[in-house]
Amino acid sequence: MPEGDTIHRAARTLHTALAGRVVTRFESVLPQLLRVNDETPVAGRTIERVRSEGKNLLIDFSGDLHLHTHMRMHGAWHLYRPGERWRKRRSDMRIVLETDAWLAVGFNIPVAGFNPAIEIGPDLLADTFDFEEAKRRIRERGAEEIADVLLNQRVVAGIGNIYKSETLFGARIHPLMLVRDLSDEQLDVVLRTARKLLRTAAMNRRDTWYVYSRGGQPCRKCGAPIAFAKQGRDVRPTYWCPKCQPV
Repeated sequence: MPEGDTIHRAARTLHTALAGRVVTRFESVLPQLLRVNDETPVAGRTIERVRSEGKNLLIDFSGDLHLHTHMRMHGAWHLYRPGERWRKRRSDMRIVLETDAWLAVGFNIPVAGFNPAIEIGPDLLADTFDFEEAKRRIRERGAEEIADVLLNQRVVAGIGNIYKSETLFGARIHPLMLVRDLSDEQLDVVLRTARKLLRTAAMNRRDTWYVYSRGGQPCRKCGAPIAFAKQGRDVRPTYWCPKCQPV
């Protein structure tokens, strides 16, 4: 699943190309989008803004119409010049927004809707990130493991599986610790670390990790073997250093 920083970069790229341009053609294979388009056509509207909220990408059109998409594991937005060959198969197309200068094509997007009510927690990439509200939402899940809570976008938005593990390593917090066993100071460190990692990655893509996907390899800090476990309801892989992140 793309992390918040990936969605942030995608939104920034789409905004640069599309903002202020008029949609000349809208196409989709998703019935829920086609129904809205039949009643309130997208073509002829101006794209006012493309933005991210956590791991959600939103496109704002004139006339108070808003398109929400979520990439899940395999979704992606591509930009093409008119007539340019697509880098994915036509059968993978879910949404097309065409303007005079660009085509924005959404491939394999599983979640999409117009004018949705998105229920997400404070966005770690937002300039106005609310630390106290994020801590309050985390505290509401005291019986859950902190690594699982960080993945819940209704609690705090933007963290995916990579930065779950990397954040907790940076904060020196064991991923299986229950929220109720963490101090306010520890939660502050977790949130500050997550925000720093995501904001840095949003500007410069990072592919070298301290613990993620390094099970059994030596810790880059202390040399201890990196531990690995499948965790939570969705059985997501989690990585940590037993020495740097003691229980």
